[in-house]
Amino acid sequence: MNANTVQPQRKAVVLLSGGLDSMLAAKVIQDQGIHVEGINFYTGFCVEGHTHAIRKQDQNKNKRNNALWVAETLGIKLHIIDIVEEYKDIVYNPKHGYGANLNPCLDCKVFMVGKAKEWMDENGFDFIVTGEVMGQRPKSQRKHTFPIIARESGAEDRLLRPLCAKLMMPSLPEREGWVDREKLHDFSGRSRSPQIALARALGIEEWAQPAGGCCFLTDENYSAKLADLWQFRGEKRYELDDIMLLKVGRHLRPRPHFKLIISREEGEGLFMEGYRYMFAHMQTASHMGAFALIDGKLEEGDLELAAQILGRYSKAEPGEALTVEVGGLPGGVSKLVTVPAFGPQDMQPEWQV
Repeated sequence: MNANTVQPQRKAVVLLSGGLDSMLAAKVIQDQGIHVEGINFYTGFCVEGHTHAIRKQDQNKNKRNNALWVAETLGIKLHIIDIVEEYKDIVYNPKHGYGANLNPCLDCKVFMVGKAKEWMDENGFDFIVTGEVMGQRPKSQRKHTFPIIARESGAEDRLLRPLCAKLMMPSLPEREGWVDREKLHDFSGRSRSPQIALARALGIEEWAQPAGGCCFLTDENYSAKLADLWQFRGEKRYELDDIMLLKVGRHLRPRPHFKLIISREEGEGLFMEGYRYMFAHMQTASHMGAFALIDGKLEEGDLELAAQILGRYSKAEPGEALTVEVGGLPGGVSKLVTVPAFGPQDMQPEWQV
């Protein structure tokens, strides 16, 4: 080979979640002169910015897409790919099972790295980068699961994990000299201290919190609501609207055949009103109170019970007459219902989803 031959610049695609780890992984490779572009897969479950935008308790949090923010900060292009429909089978039937909740973390990682491999091949990139750290996650980031991800995704040794590369055998990019292995790292465990120290050494002073991402399938309460939805429907099935509504409001199931979603504050109520043409809905008319969606078919006495429960979250005193406006009933019917409002003592713990 002619010593003066200029080698082509190598190109890496990084799975960019928006958290600190993937940000660092991208930066470490970028600083080695590699052309880096990010890829972010939209499953519908990472809706952190959506909830922050509508709840008062989150008003001081940044209302941004963290993956886009990281890409802008690093000066790289980001490709956001919608995989909502494809991802459903991963949630319904994870080959490697769920984690502590309904999180199919290992299957998820295999799937996303596999999609990144397809994108890499189609766009002429050389290897894939992730921000994984050995031992950080109990389900997917373990020494024995890393080879599973590489093998089942099809990425094989074109998958590079810069933050813990020194704990593993060299990948193809390392062996070929595309990246300098000595400039990679050996992070392990759940401590964030090494990553924070590296971030500051690289001049990074701000990153998303929590650093672990925002997948609601890892959340116990969210997973319980999703499991309840599947039990109600008699099958594992969801749509994007279901994903969104599971994250807002109080979810109460006073009867097996219907559920109430009751707003907790004005922002949630306004958001939920956007679904008034999809569900029967209720709003207190005689007192200040919450807005509620009714998911299911009402039987005799259910409407009155639902109105009494809604009264618990109004300004009505327990037992006081409360008038509730109900809309979206079969045939487009609306009606007023007057009932004695429930108090805290009337609420049954088993109703809480």
